[in-house]
Amino acid sequence: MNTRFVLTVLCTLALSACGKKETPAPAPAPATATAPSNAEAKVLNIYNWPDYISENMVSDFEKETGIQVNYQTFENNEVLQAKLIAGNSGYDIVVPGAVFAQSQIEAGLLQALDKSKIPNLSNLDSAIMAKLDAVDPGNAHLVPWAWSFTTVGINKTKVAKALGNTPMPDNAWDLVFNPTYTSKLKSCGIAFLDSPTEVMPPALHYIGKNAYSADTADHKAAGDMLALVRKDIRLFSSTLIDDLAGGKACVVLGWAGDINIARSRAIENQSAEEIEALVPQTGGLLFFDNLAVPKDAKHPNNAMAFINYFLKPEVSAALTNELSYPTANKASIAFVAPEMAQNKSVFLDEASLQQAVSPASLSNSTRESLTAAYTRFKQGK
Repeated sequence: MNTRFVLTVLCTLALSACGKKETPAPAPAPATATAPSNAEAKVLNIYNWPDYISENMVSDFEKETGIQVNYQTFENNEVLQAKLIAGNSGYDIVVPGAVFAQSQIEAGLLQALDKSKIPNLSNLDSAIMAKLDAVDPGNAHLVPWAWSFTTVGINKTKVAKALGNTPMPDNAWDLVFNPTYTSKLKSCGIAFLDSPTEVMPPALHYIGKNAYSADTADHKAAGDMLALVRKDIRLFSSTLIDDLAGGKACVVLGWAGDINIARSRAIENQSAEEIEALVPQTGGLLFFDNLAVPKDAKHPNNAMAFINYFLKPEVSAALTNELSYPTANKASIAFVAPEMAQNKSVFLDEASLQQAVSPASLSNSTRESLTAAYTRFKQGK
């Protein structure tokens, strides 16, 4: 992937929002009672999305720094939002989507980064940081973690069998939003992400509305469209990777990165059925997730150390190579595997990027309206 292409990819991106099942884990470890009052305990509590970190990142960081990491996961932005609002979460690093991050910053839920302790910030692409400035003025609170796009994923073999003589639609969104297709595909299973801010924006986009509209009438219209396919949806999933790779669903509304992870797992399990992340004709919905430090973090210096470690080029590249999620670390491109760099569902080509929908921040009232519409849809009302 040449430099010009990489810059085109990164410069086109805006911000976003990503989500899945919260994994129970022990409470974050507090600072030890014997630690000096002016020093942090060698502990770092991280709260991230599931399946969203390279295999050895935590252990390698622990070996390099001597800092013990307690790693827990949440299923969607709504869960993280509730934790931050409640306060005293015990976490030192969280990973909010940009759609939520702006309101979190404005509410004082996140603290400013100590950039003097993160020299590897220089590896980040300046064009992306300029775009993040719209959400986080001066790039004071957020460091990009990874990006991708919300789309439709399929098990090609099962979908072809379920559709029979019905040809694949030109627009991939029809597979999850058009009853002509969902009525057939329900036989092999349709799964949606279980989150209003992941389902409602694509639904709005599909009916020709602003994907991040604040208009409650638009939300109702999207809900009315979704009601037509409700009977065909098998799962509202917080384990979408496993559901697709394991055969519980043949069609999913999910993140391209997760769909590609499901493909890799199916290959590891020697499945002959091919999983594919589609690129919708009318565009996928871009999202961007960010490292941030809660206002009441007990180990902020350790958080800065982890952020700086992640921004090493080879460390960021490992996340892309293992999980099919690009990062904003421009210096990492040289370490990305060629087959990953050339995968158009990982790094969108220029035309697909131009067609993709850039995210926008959602106000609290808009999220409430989207949630109400989504809840009615999910409950079949």
